[in-house]
Amino acid sequence: MTPSLRFDLAVITRALGAAACRFDIDILASCDSTNGLLLARAEAGAPSGTVVVAEQQTAGRGRRGRSWISAAADSLTFSLLWRFAPGASPAGLSLAVGVAVAQAVEKVGAGNTANPGIQLKWPNDILLRRQKLGGILVELVPGMLHGGMAAVIGIGINRRLPVALPEDVRAAALDHDVDANALLAAVLTEVLHVLEDFAGAGFAAQREAWLARHAFQDQPVVLLSDFAPPRHGICRGVAADGALLLEAEGRIERILSGEISLRAAP
Repeated sequence: MTPSLRFDLAVITRALGAAACRFDIDILASCDSTNGLLLARAEAGAPSGTVVVAEQQTAGRGRRGRSWISAAADSLTFSLLWRFAPGASPAGLSLAVGVAVAQAVEKVGAGNTANPGIQLKWPNDILLRRQKLGGILVELVPGMLHGGMAAVIGIGINRRLPVALPEDVRAAALDHDVDANALLAAVLTEVLHVLEDFAGAGFAAQREAWLARHAFQDQPVVLLSDFAPPRHGICRGVAADGALLLEAEGRIERILSGEISLRAAP
C-alpha cells in the first residue's frame, strides 16, 4: 500500500542541511490556496524564504485562472515567498524556477529508466512523457516593485494522479513512492540556488539548462489565446529574458504574454 503524504518538519530540515536557515516553513493540513494565503502574509510583512505547504488545497490556482486539481496524498503543493533587491525584474522567473523543479525531480529519482526525462514547456509547465507533471504559478506581491520585487512562487507536482481526474486532462505522475519530505527539500534546495543566480543575472543564467529540457524545440506549434486567433509556427526556444521565440512567415516573433497556451501543432 502506498503511504499517505505526510510532512515532517524535522525530516525536511535535516534534508535541507545548511540551506534550512534560509526558509521558514509552515505545514498546513488544508487551505484554499497556498499562493493566496502567502500573498496575504507577504503584504503583512512576512520575510523572504517563508514557505506554506499544504497537505491539501481546496481551491488551488493555476495559470489563466484555472484550478489545480489535487487530493490529499496525491500532490506536493506549496508556495514560497522570495524578496529581491531593487532593480530586479520578474522576466523569465517562472522559467528559471521550472529548471530548478526539473533538476530536483530528476535528483530524487524521477528521471530514471521508468521515467526517462523531465521536459519543460513555456511558460511554466513540467512535463513527463509529454504530459503535465507539475506547474508553477508566480504572482508578484502588490505594491512592492519600487522597494524591491517580491514574488510568491507556487509549485505543484503530481505524486499520484487523483482518482477524480477529468478524462480530458492530460497529466502524468511520478509513478513511484518518492518521499514527500525528500521531494520538498530537494525542490527548495534547487530553487534556492536558481533564485540566487536569478537575482544577479536574471533568467539568462538558466537559459541553456531550460533549452536542454525544452519539449518543443524546433517543432511546429500553435499558440492559443482567449483574445486572438490561433498562431502557427516553429518554436525556436526562448530568449534571455524568457520570451518565447516563434518563427512564422520567415521572421522570429517574441511572445511575452503568459496568457497564451502553447500546444504541439496537429
